[in-house]
Amino acid sequence: MKSQFMENRTARLTILIDPRKKALFDEICAQQDLTPSQVVRKLIRQYIVDNAAGRELPEWLPANATRNADNR
Repeated sequence: MKSQFMENRTARLTILIDPRKKALFDEICAQQDLTPSQVVRKLIRQYIVDNAAGRELPEWLPANATRNADNR
């Protein structure tokens, strides 16, 4: 069942990263039983919440979403 906060995952984000950092990132994600995509989505959500600068957050992105719903 989909959560009301489940995101549509149709957009792709491509980044370039040092292979050593990527390998370490993947290892840490695996230790925490998270996929790299889950962690990146969490980081993006938190960045939006932290830097909204007076903008009203959309209903689907409440300020506490990153703290309560990310360890899926």
